[in-house]
Amino acid sequence: MPIFEKIGGFENVSVGLQWAIFIVACLIVVVGAFSICVAIWLAIKYISFNRTMNSKNISGSDAARQILDRHGLSHIKVSVVGSLLFGNSYSHYFKKVRIRRLTNKKPSITSLAIGAEKSALAIMDKEGDKDMRTRIILTPLMYFGPFALIPILVVGVLIDIILFNFTGVVTIIAASLGILLYVISFVLSLMVLKTEVKAQKKACEILKNDNMATDAEISKMKELFKLYNIQYVNDLILEFLQLLLKILEIAAKIQQNSSSKS
Repeated sequence: MPIFEKIGGFENVSVGLQWAIFIVACLIVVVGAFSICVAIWLAIKYISFNRTMNSKNISGSDAARQILDRHGLSHIKVSVVGSLLFGNSYSHYFKKVRIRRLTNKKPSITSLAIGAEKSALAIMDKEGDKDMRTRIILTPLMYFGPFALIPILVVGVLIDIILFNFTGVVTIIAASLGILLYVISFVLSLMVLKTEVKAQKKACEILKNDNMATDAEISKMKELFKLYNIQYVNDLILEFLQLLLKILEIAAKIQQNSSSKS
């Protein structure tokens, strides 16, 4: 008897599937622990740089306004928000750069970095950057994918129960469709990261060329951006592993149901 069956919950499940569930669960623990460490280090750097005043003594929103105006984007609004929903962002559809109140509270290095980076996204949009255009077009699908999995799966199960006496076929099809949308969303999230990295590089170039930040300040901004990017990738990997674990658990339940009926 495989050791996992002794733990419970894996009766009539193949050894290969048991090992797959065990390995993915271990990976989630490892990646989760690493993610916590990065999040703590990011928080330390964020707070430290947010307490360090920038050489121009300007807030993130003021910096964003200056950069946008210099690049012919006076029509793009700059708003300071307290919402966790939007956060620091650029919206093509609303023509707006949003900066969190906490970030914009002081004329700090952190505030200057965020204001410049989000403005750089607007500049990339204006310049017709290929990756930025793709991001804008597919953004709705990126946000729809993660939320669609559970509703689609529930609908599939209900149809399976009501119309097909729960053969499992419709459930599998619905789960496959939901997973496909999630995978598409995952790929699009990588594209978002690509555009963010481009914007970070562009922001540093703008700040240097326009003499809005010193080399030392730009070096600290790059360090902050790097930690943001690492945390973003960690979150994506963790979400993917959690999805994979759910898929394996569903496969295990289907296998158990099949064995009990036979």
